[in-house]
Amino acid sequence: MAPIGEKDERMGSTLADDDENESQTLWATILGEVQSSSATNLPSTKSVLVLGDNESGKTTLVARLQGVEEPRKGSGLEYYYIDVKDDYRDDQTHAGVWVLDGDPSHTGLLKFAITEENFENILVLLVASMANPWSIMESLNKWASYLREHIDRLKLKPEERREYEDSLVRFFQEYTEPDENSSGSQVPSHRRDVNPLHPTASTTEEDKVLLPLGEDTLSQNLGIPIVVVITKSDAISTLEKQHDFKEEHFDFIQQHIRKFCLHFGASLVYTSVKEEKNCDLLYKYLVHRIYGFPFSSPAYVVEKDCVFVPAGWDNDKKISILYENLNTMKADDCYEDVITKPITRKPVQRDAEVVAEDEQVFLMKQQSILNKQPAPAGDSPARQPAGAPPRTTPPRTQATTNTVTPVSSSPKKRLMEAGKGTPTSEGMLANFFNSLLNKSTAKTPGATKAGGRRINLHAAMEQESDRNVLSVRRPVMQKSRDKAAVSREAAAELERLQKSKKLTSEAKPNGPDSAAS
Repeated sequence: MAPIGEKDERMGSTLADDDENESQTLWATILGEVQSSSATNLPSTKSVLVLGDNESGKTTLVARLQGVEEPRKGSGLEYYYIDVKDDYRDDQTHAGVWVLDGDPSHTGLLKFAITEENFENILVLLVASMANPWSIMESLNKWASYLREHIDRLKLKPEERREYEDSLVRFFQEYTEPDENSSGSQVPSHRRDVNPLHPTASTTEEDKVLLPLGEDTLSQNLGIPIVVVITKSDAISTLEKQHDFKEEHFDFIQQHIRKFCLHFGASLVYTSVKEEKNCDLLYKYLVHRIYGFPFSSPAYVVEKDCVFVPAGWDNDKKISILYENLNTMKADDCYEDVITKPITRKPVQRDAEVVAEDEQVFLMKQQSILNKQPAPAGDSPARQPAGAPPRTTPPRTQATTNTVTPVSSSPKKRLMEAGKGTPTSEGMLANFFNSLLNKSTAKTPGATKAGGRRINLHAAMEQESDRNVLSVRRPVMQKSRDKAAVSREAAAELERLQKSKKLTSEAKPNGPDSAAS
């Protein structure tokens, strides 16, 4: 029999081992619960890449998905996020949104949006605008080719890429029509640890029969989920009014877009932010594809401005229904040949026609303009007679805008201009002509002293008249006198001077010189 002390030690060690085992079991239970709850949390690594031409409505669409009224547009590669909330589990997260500039020169930035690490967690939106229906197919094909080129450059393992492509095929084959009586609050049927973008093969339903895909379905499988969004569907009414688009034109456009989507395994949504069409539907469909949220909206192709075709629903037979409305065109016709860009003719701004006027009329106008101009001030002043005091020009005074003080170029002109505004103009003119005659008489042999005195007298009068002329002012715009009247006055003055000359010559024999002889 063991001692009592030894027995107590064994019992104590046994109790200690039991407590340690219970604590380890408790920690294992807690860690298991945390791990299981983390599997149901919304992942924060999901993202969306938006591609499309400029002015196609990419930024406005993203702002609408965010719930922002005023979109902010940048350049290059922009990054936004969309709030995602799970009301059932009271969980929320952010979905990143990459928006690439519509300039093809920025396609090199795709390496920051799609990488080998996030390839399985990204979805692509190809955006085109119904405001420019003639460029829809060109835009979709262009951006799909850029996307393919970038994916081909990624260093993905061949088996991984093959698995991504197979997952899209399975998603297409396993598509089922949503139950019209189901509500959006139902619990998802699968766990969140399964990636909804690339679902794995089902292990519980091995005997489930999957129908084969059509010949054109997923013929351009890129291994990445794609959603084609046609924005600005409200422009359909404008196309009908301004460009005479008919119902068959929109059916022709729709069947071409749906064929494109069928080749890439893509979904199709017509949206209008302006009229709030299918914006909420697009948001619900995106969180359904990315996070596995329940989705109960069926396909809708009746209204031409709010079309919705989920991936997996469409096929060639359903598209062929649109062929019945094509009367003036065929389904196989080239898209650009049927949906042509209208020619906008800008009004030509023609120069006003200039009519040349008659040459004589033009010359008469120029002559009248020249006659109205004041006499030029650059002529040389009149010569001063010998022995006369230097002539001083009075300082110019500031006149009004309509008057100047002209400077005449010769004594004759100064006398004529002074005579227009003074009462002694006629006498001054006569003295001027007499001085000229007396000067010529003084040069001839037989000139008397009296004649010399007359010359000096006339010279002094001429000097005095020059001073008077300089102080005369007249308006700039004063009209010139009639040339014919001036000529007649000059002829009459000369005739009078000739008469006075004859009288002077007759009086010479009785003068002092003749008496002396």
